[in-house]
Amino acid sequence: MVAKIGQVTFDCQDGYALSKFWEQVTGYTESPEYPNAPEDEENFIGPDGGHPGLLFINVPDGPKRVKNRLHFDLVPETTRDEEVERLLGLGATLHEDHRKEDGTGWVTMLDPEGNEFCVERSEAERGRH
Repeated sequence: MVAKIGQVTFDCQDGYALSKFWEQVTGYTESPEYPNAPEDEENFIGPDGGHPGLLFINVPDGPKRVKNRLHFDLVPETTRDEEVERLLGLGATLHEDHRKEDGTGWVTMLDPEGNEFCVERSEAERGRH
C-alpha cells in the first residue's frame, strides 16, 4: 500500500495573495466549486482545480524566519533565464544565482512571503525533448 499526496500546504500570512502568485507560476487554478477569496483562511489551487494541489493557510505566526526544509524545483517550458525574468515580474525575488558559464546550474528564488524555490533548465536546454 502507498499514500498519495493530496496537496502541499503553505502556512502563510496572506494565503489568498500567495495563491494568486502561485497560480501565475504554475498555471494551477482554484476549484470552481470552492472559489478562493481574500477573507478565506484557506485557499487552494491545483491542476484544473483538482489534486494534487497547493493549499495556502493563514497562520498568526508572522513572517517566515528560517530556510524551508522542502521546496519546489521548477522546470520551465521556456528557458531557465526567460522563466527567471517572468517570475521576477510576478513578484518573486532572486535569492541565489547558481548559473554557470557553460549554461548549467539553477537559480534560487523567493516567493512574495520568502519561501524558497529553484528554477532549473528546461527539458530542451538539457537536451531532453
